[in-house]
Amino acid sequence: MRASRLVALLLLLQQRGRLTAAQLAEALEVSVRTIYRDLEALSSAGVPVYAEPGRNGGCQLIDGYRTRLTGLNAKEAEALFAAGVSAPVGELGLGTVLGAAQLKLLAALPKDLAERASSARQRFHFDAPAWFRAARNEPHLETIASAVWDDRKVVVMYRHPGEPAAASRELEPFGLVCKAGVWYLVARRDGALRTYRVSRIEQVTLADETFERPSDFDLGAHWRQSVATYETQPRAYTVSVHASARGLHELQRLGWPQLTEHDTRPDGRVACTVSFETADEAFRDLVRLGGEVVVDSPTALRARIVETAHAIAMQYA
Repeated sequence: MRASRLVALLLLLQQRGRLTAAQLAEALEVSVRTIYRDLEALSSAGVPVYAEPGRNGGCQLIDGYRTRLTGLNAKEAEALFAAGVSAPVGELGLGTVLGAAQLKLLAALPKDLAERASSARQRFHFDAPAWFRAARNEPHLETIASAVWDDRKVVVMYRHPGEPAAASRELEPFGLVCKAGVWYLVARRDGALRTYRVSRIEQVTLADETFERPSDFDLGAHWRQSVATYETQPRAYTVSVHASARGLHELQRLGWPQLTEHDTRPDGRVACTVSFETADEAFRDLVRLGGEVVVDSPTALRARIVETAHAIAMQYA
């Protein structure tokens, strides 16, 4: 246990530079006294680590010191290779880079760990797209990823759902998130963080100007909070339907968070309300369920589905 903690301590200092004993203790979930004992152990083992007292002091390695990754245990090594060269990383243009990094890591690992790590590739594989759906081709993804890496501002032409034309937006790209195979850009605009679906970006221009991101920004934490807020906020477009048992099952399987069941009708169908972002989204998701889910209101959506069904019937008459 202590050996793993010493390696973690060493890698923290190597990655982040100078840290206080309190910061190290919080990161490793131990006491400050334990951190000082661990620093002494590293120093005794020949690691050039030292601590400076005072207000601006801290613990750090001598500049330029690097360590080989020999502290990995079997499970950690397997986890690093379980996913292989994942599709999302490839879409960012980093597939070959990740592959090269994994080869270097294999070379640094002891033989038994290298063999276990390599075998993990043959036991686990992740395939994000749904059945019969190829991975999305996002032509601007690599350009946006480059701006994210370099903290460069971008000017995009972005088309909001239901809008007839794209609008120009100057953004400060903080990060990219792949959610269920779909890429989203988290970016700052006019001082506020917003989320943009990459597939709705029609044009990207890299600006010469860079920006400074907050040092405490955590993309994962921000995304989790955004998802929680998004899934609980009221949707703008509510539809009343009555669904068969199969139709209700399909609605539930699709995972809409704002599906409310009401009474069961004499014919066995269940009256429900389902909320969507837009009328187009409601039409797209409900029309493919055919007669299993019938729209009661709004009348405009019902008329649109009736018109579509009539057009299809005429084509097959």
